[in-house]
Amino acid sequence: MCGIAGIIGHKANQQNISKMLEMQKHRGPDFTNKWLLDNQIALGHNRLSIIDLSEGANQPFFSDCGNFVMVFNGEIYNYLELRKLLQPKYTFKTQSDSEVLLNAYREWGKSCLNHCNGMFAFAIWNIKEQKLFAARDRFGVKPFYYFFDKENFIFSSEINSIFASGVEKKPKDTVWLNFFSEGSYGLPSETFWCSIQQLEAGHYLTLKDNHLQINKWYHFEERIARIQNNFQNNEEEYITNLLLQAINLRFRADVPIGFNLSGGLDSSTLLALIDQQNIDKSTIEAFTFITNDGRYDELPWVKSMLEQRPYHLNICALSANEVPDLAYKIAQHQVEPYGGIPTIAYSKIFKTASEKGVKVLLDGQGSDEAWAGYDYYVSNSQNIVQGVTNSPFRANVLDDDFAKQYQKTAYPKPFEDTLLNLQYRDLFCTKIPRALRFNDRISMLYGTELREPFLDYELVEYVFSRPQNFKIKDGIQKWMLRKIAEKFLQKDLVLAPKRPLQTPQREWLSKDLKEWVSAEVALLKNNQWFNKKELQSELANFFNGDNQSSFHIWQWINTAQILK
Repeated sequence: MCGIAGIIGHKANQQNISKMLEMQKHRGPDFTNKWLLDNQIALGHNRLSIIDLSEGANQPFFSDCGNFVMVFNGEIYNYLELRKLLQPKYTFKTQSDSEVLLNAYREWGKSCLNHCNGMFAFAIWNIKEQKLFAARDRFGVKPFYYFFDKENFIFSSEINSIFASGVEKKPKDTVWLNFFSEGSYGLPSETFWCSIQQLEAGHYLTLKDNHLQINKWYHFEERIARIQNNFQNNEEEYITNLLLQAINLRFRADVPIGFNLSGGLDSSTLLALIDQQNIDKSTIEAFTFITNDGRYDELPWVKSMLEQRPYHLNICALSANEVPDLAYKIAQHQVEPYGGIPTIAYSKIFKTASEKGVKVLLDGQGSDEAWAGYDYYVSNSQNIVQGVTNSPFRANVLDDDFAKQYQKTAYPKPFEDTLLNLQYRDLFCTKIPRALRFNDRISMLYGTELREPFLDYELVEYVFSRPQNFKIKDGIQKWMLRKIAEKFLQKDLVLAPKRPLQTPQREWLSKDLKEWVSAEVALLKNNQWFNKKELQSELANFFNGDNQSSFHIWQWINTAQILK
């Protein structure tokens, strides 16, 4: 995993590409390089060495024919299998997945994307045709941001890098308004900034003669329709094998690997599947975060799960007094709203892993969306914040003229089934896109790579397409996943109760960090988006006990820190 950057147009020069790479050097501390034709094209790369640690695998990577130049962020997990397919026709000079990807593109063109099982964002320049091809993986695990004004096309792995090239930093009012009004984080192609777009998950783009064309390559809906009525003789066994294969592929690395653990079902399943791998388990580290608050910490369950297992547990503690500095650091790094104190606590895991030399971590992201694990899948609740009965939003604090521009976000509903449409929304528009963005930034901030086996596309497609009673049965959610987990886990293992909240965010913001919260929110009083009197009134209500949800308070803190 790495950082990529590029400029096609007259702004392509040494200074601009160097500034972009410097801004995201944390993503790839092992090697940085660029390829440049002044005022025409610049491609840059920050490398985090994971597969084939040799200098030969550094980027920008050139094809042996000399016509193609590539910058690539991510991993092609099935690169060994693809290499075997390509070997009769292509000469390989490295053991890297980068070279496999570039040769796959030479062989199959855009269809190479269908052959790849991985997380990726990459760009390939065809020198003879003067044409750019860029693509993003199926679920958007790896980021691809861009700016285009018909004269310059500028792209990178992080928004700050595009700003570093001189692009104007202007908030996009409509996205911010919907964030305050309904908690949305923009549509899959949007960011919180006017000038910067995202290449959507499962899409590719081409650029030639300043003509930009964007196409969808991953047709999830069609794939679901094809397999919806296909059943295996033993569904449980088939899904188990998909899970085991997903884990196995994500253990391909030439550096130390660890995994993140909580006390719940997803983590226990991940642990059970790692147990089944034929690897030296004594070298694998486990990580968990705590806040030293027994109402939220799952450490007793984590320790119980690891009993009589060889994995060393790293306990990563977050205290309230660390929050102000870390919150600002992460806000300035993400430059878009992120998920509050749980995200800050999660960042401690990656910092600890980096300090221990563990470059790759696995976690259980994606299970709830594919297997229907959220409470609103069964309760018909409209709340996007779990565990909250009242609205977590405070639109009354917004300026009247600003607020009246609000239009509720409409999400696609490609299926006839209500549950499938909710799952689809969460996979492609809401939950997964924002979680992947939060987690990409905090992992890469510390030069570590996060892999999500539950988002293996073959696994997601198959589980998503199963009938409702495979996911929810007798009121039990993620029913089949529980059944599979029980096969591998000791019968008396007690999992932590499912909790809507992971940290004492409400308590810390209303008590321990009250002065800091007041100071941050005060920065918004002169912001044209807010009604100063209502903002102060709602803050006072929160401090006086109206704190079932602290989401609105975090929204304001986050906004103040991003706009500083």
